[in-house]
Amino acid sequence: MRLIRDLNPESQKMLERIYRASKHHQVRERAKCILLSFQGTTIEELSGIFGVTRKTIYNWLTAWEDRKLIGFYNRRGRGRKPKLTEAQGQQVIDWVKEEPKSLKKIQIKIVEEGKLTVSKDTIKRLIKKINMRWKRVRRGVAKTPDEWELEVKLPILEELKKQEKRGEIEIGYLDEMGGDSKPCIPDAWQEEKTTIKLPPIEGKRLNILGIMKRDNQLFYETQVGTVTSEIVINFLDKYCQNIQKKTVIIIDQASIDTSEAFMEKLEEWEKKNLKIFWLPTYSPHLNLIEILWRFLKYEWIEFSAYKDRKSLLAYVKKVLDNFGGEYVINFA
Repeated sequence: MRLIRDLNPESQKMLERIYRASKHHQVRERAKCILLSFQGTTIEELSGIFGVTRKTIYNWLTAWEDRKLIGFYNRRGRGRKPKLTEAQGQQVIDWVKEEPKSLKKIQIKIVEEGKLTVSKDTIKRLIKKINMRWKRVRRGVAKTPDEWELEVKLPILEELKKQEKRGEIEIGYLDEMGGDSKPCIPDAWQEEKTTIKLPPIEGKRLNILGIMKRDNQLFYETQVGTVTSEIVINFLDKYCQNIQKKTVIIIDQASIDTSEAFMEKLEEWEKKNLKIFWLPTYSPHLNLIEILWRFLKYEWIEFSAYKDRKSLLAYVKKVLDNFGGEYVINFA
């Protein structure tokens, strides 16, 4: 009877990790097969478990004994040959990027240019290898950040998140949200031939200045009228008074957050354990507090909030005061 007999504890742990975590189905199967064989499962039983022939199981066991982990992966040249060469595959990927809505057009181009017939499934498998997915197109910001800024700042941002996770620092996401008299209301159930109408709210623009943490802690102020650099500076001065450990404030590159007066405060804040990290330009999606603003405007909004200005102010205060309790966002 063919069995794996010599498997040390380290190899067993490695195979368990591979079985649980490998992104390749064939590798997970073969790792599990070796473990089961070591536990005394026969080739006949393994054949039934994995739905393959006895010869296949024999080959898996032999590959492990001869080549260990490398034996889990198919050698080059095994399996069905790809229909497209590497150069043709890259050309197809380029065409998909040019025409991302229609794979039918890509099929026609392949026939016209390469004299080949390729199925949509083949094209899908090809583009999925570079992590392309079918998903909704979104409106973007008017401009995009410079590549150098992304290359420099994104790794720093990821490292800051790791430091936060280890408990070495705290991260606060700072931003300002403006509310005007135009209601931001999603769809609602309404009777046929009846439309719910919301009145405009007269008065000056209401602005909210906030610093939010990933655990739903929020420090905020409301302002009537324009938020200036001086207001942001005073806001951060107040926030510094309650800092317990080294804190990094993540903000956009708005003019009020990059003014000369703002820059002159950096050294003083740093002495109080507060540092500023500016996100790449035109990257509001990287500022987590933007999610809170969306929930405030669209998800949690109550129709009664737009009855009048007093009702709107009461709604905003209710949500912000109870954020982290009654109102919670789970940041994955």
